[in-house]
Amino acid sequence: MASKLFLTVAVVAAALSFIAAADYVRSPPREMLRSPSSSEPPSSPQQVHISLAGANHMRISWITSDEKSPSLVEYGISPNSYTSKAQGENTSYTYLTYKSGKIHHAVIGPLHDQTTYYYKCGGAGPEFQLRTLPSKLPVTLAVAGDLGQTGWTKSTLDHIARLQHDLLLLPGDLSYADYIQPAWDSFGQLVQPLASTRPWMVTQGNHDKEKIPVLEHSFLSYNSRWKMPYQESGSGSNLYYSFDVAGVHVIMLASYTDYDVNSDQYKWLKGDLSKVNRGRTPWILAVFHVPWYNSNEAHQGEGDGMMAAIEPLLHAAAVDVVFAGHVHAYERTKRVFNGKSDPCGFVHITIGDGGNSEGLARRYKEQQPEWSVFREASFGHGELNIVNSTHAFWSWHRNDDDEPVTSDKVWINSLLSSGCPAKRSNGLRKLPLAP
Repeated sequence: MASKLFLTVAVVAAALSFIAAADYVRSPPREMLRSPSSSEPPSSPQQVHISLAGANHMRISWITSDEKSPSLVEYGISPNSYTSKAQGENTSYTYLTYKSGKIHHAVIGPLHDQTTYYYKCGGAGPEFQLRTLPSKLPVTLAVAGDLGQTGWTKSTLDHIARLQHDLLLLPGDLSYADYIQPAWDSFGQLVQPLASTRPWMVTQGNHDKEKIPVLEHSFLSYNSRWKMPYQESGSGSNLYYSFDVAGVHVIMLASYTDYDVNSDQYKWLKGDLSKVNRGRTPWILAVFHVPWYNSNEAHQGEGDGMMAAIEPLLHAAAVDVVFAGHVHAYERTKRVFNGKSDPCGFVHITIGDGGNSEGLARRYKEQQPEWSVFREASFGHGELNIVNSTHAFWSWHRNDDDEPVTSDKVWINSLLSSGCPAKRSNGLRKLPLAP
């Protein structure tokens, strides 16, 4: 697979600078990036990325154009020395006139904590390496939403690559393919250098959905390419699931799937939260696409339905932090619940500013709500360093002339340290659950 990117769009919107926050002049929008057609052999793995697949296991995913290529991963702790192998599964799909390559998924493990593994996919192509996660705190999570495939995306990925992070969370809108299927391939090539070395845990956004009037295939390409540990977490859908990392329980939710009390997602979520052991995972995070607390003019009210149904569950379970995307800007709140500040609520962070092609959402409501602490329309990424069971350090880094500039930072105390989980211990049982 070719590793260099070339430009397919030479000119985008007018290159006008603009001011969206005090004394900060942003650069103009950037061009779209696309990867050239691969010149690698048909059996060579492309678009390699990894994700968690249950305790001490990881899923390796890749694509080949060779239909006969095996879904096999060989791996070990020394370069070019593979002491273990895992046989996986494969799939493919068609959409209109497009036919995907052979999409492979193989789960490797059990793996040792904080260990570098070397691996090869399908017995061909280059050797890759990955780093497994710690089993205990501290742990560092990178966060970036609404990535797309622009020059700003490339800058964001380069900045994240500099972090000593253990895992990346992506709250929806990966490729911005919509229904243009080759864009999924170019996105896979763009993120491979980073996504093949650290787990990417993703949920879907509106731009990950194929939506053409009459012809509606929902999240066909997303589900085929980005398989997450939904079965391992007892979910019936790849669109919502949970996983544990070190001392953190992470819930990935679906903004575009039924979420009312009669829905499968609601029932699964309530059951999942009721099983959380705060002694083992003192922190709980939730990730989804459409924000609930948003003082930007963009996408106002779009998360209200999901908020009405799901927020009581998160509050009863004493979820600590919620990450969302969709709005192409950054905003951090105080601990909130039911539309206002609440010491036993969650910190809500909107971070849909990874580098999408639609540009930034520059207009905020003139009157900043009392629950809103910091807001700015810039591209960037976030870093959550969970130090121990009671303290985490959050920082957001905007892109400024291709250099990450720390613009917002705060220490977050866990709800466990405040006694809120004990106060809410019976809350889940009192919430509605349809028969």
